Amino acid sequence: MATVKLSSPATGLLAGGRTRRSAPARRATVIRAAAGSYADELVSTAKSVASPGRGILAIDESNATCGKRLSSIGLDNTEANRQAYRQLLLTTAGLGEYISGAILFEETLYQSTTDGKKFVDCLKDQNIMPGIKVDKGLVPLPGSNNESWCQGLDGLASRCAEYYKQGARFAKWRTVVSIPCGPSALAVKEAAWGLARYAAIAQDNGLVPIVEPEILLDGDHGIDRTLEVAEKVWSEVFFYLAQNNVLFEGILLKPSMVTPGAEHKEKASPETIAKYTLTMLRRRVPPAVPGIMFLSGGQSEVEATLNLNAMNQSPNPWHVSFSYARALQNSVLKTWQGRPENMEAAQKALLVRAKANSLAQLGRYTGEGESDDAKKGMFQKGYTY
Repeated sequence: MATVKLSSPATGLLAGGRTRRSAPARRATVIRAAAGSYADELVSTAKSVASPGRGILAIDESNATCGKRLSSIGLDNTEANRQAYRQLLLTTAGLGEYISGAILFEETLYQSTTDGKKFVDCLKDQNIMPGIKVDKGLVPLPGSNNESWCQGLDGLASRCAEYYKQGARFAKWRTVVSIPCGPSALAVKEAAWGLARYAAIAQDNGLVPIVEPEILLDGDHGIDRTLEVAEKVWSEVFFYLAQNNVLFEGILLKPSMVTPGAEHKEKASPETIAKYTLTMLRRRVPPAVPGIMFLSGGQSEVEATLNLNAMNQSPNPWHVSFSYARALQNSVLKTWQGRPENMEAAQKALLVRAKANSLAQLGRYTGEGESDDAKKGMFQKGYTY
């Protein structure tokens, strides 16, 4: 009597002649369904940014904020001066060894060097993914406890499509949550929903979304309160990301580290911050997410690097790295001082900080030989970008 084989691991045949797809094939189909035609590219981009020993250089400050940085070294806030500073950063030889992505402001995405080479091409030549800030900033949230919400969803799809054409491959949207102000349930929900809508729109237009609900350092609360709020915020964020069918394999996160408030009477050690932060992430972030790219949030250059290093002393389900602005740029600005003759020294200062954080991503940073300037905190109460 002949035997009817209902399924065959070798051929993938099912009863009735249907074909059974392998697990990788089924997973690929699910991914494509979640993120449309860009799914494979999104996954590839996210993996490239979340590559070993590398992290993100955030230079997406608005023109007003960039002006504050320039004024700290006596320079006027002109387009030429902004271009000169960003050219210094983006043409640093060897930067791609430590930096996998650079978040740009819209002005910078369309700028070129003084020799006519597009900044986007400068990055691509070093295997650095160009990224773009797409939100339109914070405004007061009516009905809240003096809290904010992030605007910019109107017209976002068309902007993302244009940024993709210009060479951007990932995006950033920053909203904030204030612990001294509550946070209210309204503010947390608004932050989470806005991030989820942005992420879905960005993916639909080929950009990997960086999801950033920054929990501000402002306040005198302890680290346990920060943990409580962070868990609440990230719980809502992932709830709404799932509701919006966002592909988790094609996103990156930019969280705050779990620390005490900046005005708390006791500072936490890097080991304590690592323990609390990783506890929060393991409770809230699926392992499908490829990369956690921390913001520095006003920590000193050394502090941010030590804390990152402490989080990489044992294996994590995700790539745990950095997306630093001030914690990579502070020494650079002080070295440059707007003088052409200081450009080479300033670029070396950038490489020093980038290499330090690369070592921290690998869990090999020691903090030896750091300057006193690099140890100075940069927290500013009510800081705005």
